[in-house]
Amino acid sequence: MTKDVIALTDRMPDAWSVLAGLLAGGPDLHVRSAAEGAVIQLCDAEGRPLVSIEAPLLLHVPGEAHRLLGATVAEGEQKWWTEARASTAVPEAERLAGAFAARLATLLGGTVWPPDAPGADDPAHPVDTSQITAVPTPAAAQPAVDVLTDKVTVVLQDRPVIAMTSWLSEALRATLDSERALQIVTPRHCRLSLPTSTLLTGPPTRWVVQDPDRGYYDGLTGAVLRWQDGAFEAARDADGQTPVAPAFTDVTRTGERQLLLSFRTVHQPHAHLVLGGALEAAWQALAGELPTGWGTAEPANLPWSRRHLTDLAYERAPQPTWTVVVGSADRPALATLRVLRTPDGVEEDVTLAVGFRDGEKPPVSAVADLAAELAARHGLRTLLAQLREARADLTVPPRFEQPPVPFGFALGPAEVAEAGTDIAARPPLPAAPVRLGTAARPGYHYPLGDGESAEGWTAFETLLRHLRGAP
Repeated sequence: MTKDVIALTDRMPDAWSVLAGLLAGGPDLHVRSAAEGAVIQLCDAEGRPLVSIEAPLLLHVPGEAHRLLGATVAEGEQKWWTEARASTAVPEAERLAGAFAARLATLLGGTVWPPDAPGADDPAHPVDTSQITAVPTPAAAQPAVDVLTDKVTVVLQDRPVIAMTSWLSEALRATLDSERALQIVTPRHCRLSLPTSTLLTGPPTRWVVQDPDRGYYDGLTGAVLRWQDGAFEAARDADGQTPVAPAFTDVTRTGERQLLLSFRTVHQPHAHLVLGGALEAAWQALAGELPTGWGTAEPANLPWSRRHLTDLAYERAPQPTWTVVVGSADRPALATLRVLRTPDGVEEDVTLAVGFRDGEKPPVSAVADLAAELAARHGLRTLLAQLREARADLTVPPRFEQPPVPFGFALGPAEVAEAGTDIAARPPLPAAPVRLGTAARPGYHYPLGDGESAEGWTAFETLLRHLRGAP
């Protein structure tokens, strides 16, 4: 399984401390850089990578290490996050990664995750590398890749939460560029972060879960899987059907809820445009506070700043900018925000999830007022609000979760004009729509239910057929 070790240090790893960590393998190993200098690799005599070390990140955002690594990490402490990933082809490589991380923690103050990482118990003594050699690395492989075939890129992971880290994001990009699918393999106790789950778009891209009873199954659908023809694919029984793993349906109801909001806004580009205002408004309305941090990967390492977000999107234009935004531990909330230039202007696509513990009531009624604010001030085009029974911490377990139920939908003035004002104003729904904005240029919010009954889907489908002019 994966061999990742993370050093969480109080002080910044400088060149001397990194060098001391690299010497954990003794003087016989070679060092090279990759990914335009963002990754340092310890290599054998033939130049084949044993351990890949990411550039350190300063976690300005309280609670990010705790969110992704679990209870073994103290919450609220500002740390430097330095990640080392050992080659799964070399048993001794994990000891190298552990010794490297432990040396950093000893020199700079801090801890190592996981606490029992091999090699971390005695960092003063170099790891014996005299007999180490690595297998050749395929040309299309990335440092994060464990298995590469003509069909798929396979990444092995064993963390409490499989996050969309910078290296996993790079592996996904390289996989798509090579016209392959990404398959992430984990034990059954792992969960996905929301950004990771949203980027796994369906077969042949998969979350593959090891099941002691059935071998492997898809963590998002429960389908039993088999490795065949160079990829994990759905197994078939004698009737040609794909069985569902029993572990996937072993569910205990907790009473926790998630409120999910997906919306799109468009702004006319100008010199004073500052992005992120719509996301702030939604966060305040549904979570009762503002975001605390953001970044282009997980962990989100930067304090929330609309100006810095805008500057990054401006620098990357016309290419799109994808970011993850996080909230405080008091009210679990997480969003992905994609900024891109379109013929209509500067578009922001937002998916926001807010978690509610058992006994807490999600603010379903606040969505109508939020839609009015987004239409009046932030260029709202479309909005969909849903409620689901799922973990309040917003992670995705490898078990069945109830699908979300829509309870509200909104159209901004531009979409109302495109659908036709008369059509948009008179949907065949039990509840009348609420007008957003002026009568001359209206938008509409459509109540679809309370988010608890499947009738919300029926109302949503009826509304979409009506807006599209379908019979």
